Amino acid sequence: MPNPKRRHTRARRDRRRAHDFLDTMSSSSCPNCGAVKMPHRVCPSCGFYRGKQALRIQQSV
Repeated sequence: MPNPKRRHTRARRDRRRAHDFLDTMSSSSCPNCGAVKMPHRVCPSCGFYRGKQALRIQQSV
């Protein structure tokens, strides 16, 4: 098996790792209740999607 003859520099190592990071997920606010939610998804707090009730969410007491 081939083995490296010379050590790779820090710059070369870091250039390779330049794309090994996670992007932050985008978020939007619900127009009905104002909660933060993922875009194009039903709001987890009120259950509305595009102005219509999509899910019935039970209010915990």
